[in-house]
Amino acid sequence: MRVPTAAFLLAGAAVAAKVIPGLNAPSHHVVEVIVSCALICILFHGGMHIGWSRLRPAAAPIAIVGVLGTVVTVAGIALLARFGLEVSWYAALLLATAVAPTDPAVVFAVLGKRIIPGRASTILEGESGANDPVGIALMASLISAGSLTGGAVGSVAGNFALQMGVGLVLGVAGAGLLHLLLLHRLALPSAWLYAAATLVIAFGLFGVTVLAHGSGFLAVFVAGILIGDADAPGKREVDRLQGVLASLAEIVAFVVLGLTVDLAEVAHLNVWLPGLLLGAALAFVIRPALVVPCLLPARLPRAERTFVLFCGLKGAVPLLLGTSLLTASVA
Repeated sequence: MRVPTAAFLLAGAAVAAKVIPGLNAPSHHVVEVIVSCALICILFHGGMHIGWSRLRPAAAPIAIVGVLGTVVTVAGIALLARFGLEVSWYAALLLATAVAPTDPAVVFAVLGKRIIPGRASTILEGESGANDPVGIALMASLISAGSLTGGAVGSVAGNFALQMGVGLVLGVAGAGLLHLLLLHRLALPSAWLYAAATLVIAFGLFGVTVLAHGSGFLAVFVAGILIGDADAPGKREVDRLQGVLASLAEIVAFVVLGLTVDLAEVAHLNVWLPGLLLGAALAFVIRPALVVPCLLPARLPRAERTFVLFCGLKGAVPLLLGTSLLTASVA
């Protein structure tokens, strides 16, 4: 069946949590930690899979769609939630921020195994890696602000810019460290130790960036892109280990997220009906209408442009952002 594996994992875990006695959902904090670790592996491998040589011709549309496209999508969903679901502006923005990003776990899994001509696949993969940090940083900024007063809006904008800037700078610095110490200067007795050391540095880069108030996810993704084309000792082993870990991370992330789904809650009309309407509006109206202007500078052929507009696949990141709302106890 041409359905992403993630969908089966998510649904299977939700059903298992319902029918197997004693199989309880983990706490929201545990879910955030596990899925964040999974996203580090997925984003780092995804960046390496894209590489700078493949990214460079599509860098401009990726940056526009990944950042500006995410922001305008948030605005469109927030308008629909505010006037269609009749929630407050703050709640509407939080909901919109949660569902706007596309997901690298699903995008890389679906598109990475297929040969798609042109730049469409690269744009979609790059967008999913770029708008993850954007959505996560924006959600963290909104939750910390606690409201939409004038001062809070300025705080959100400043915090968001800080996270993006620090994440980008440290991502480039982390790639330089990988090139200098690991891939060229560090002599290790086994090629597989290069793969292990690369993984340690990737997680260390994430931690350092977060401590510096930056986006660790952006830093890891940028570092992966910049070393993706490196020709160095142990590069084949690095690629193989990162690929295996990314696949394992996808399985773990969606199983853990599936365990948190309460099927009895989802069955309520006032839960699934607004969700279905919001999803349909996002897929068929909001994303195509608002993202198409972002793609105009790229001058994509009509078929590629249509493919990009209707392949804004969702997955672990929106679910993680929804979990962060529950953790923050936002009304």
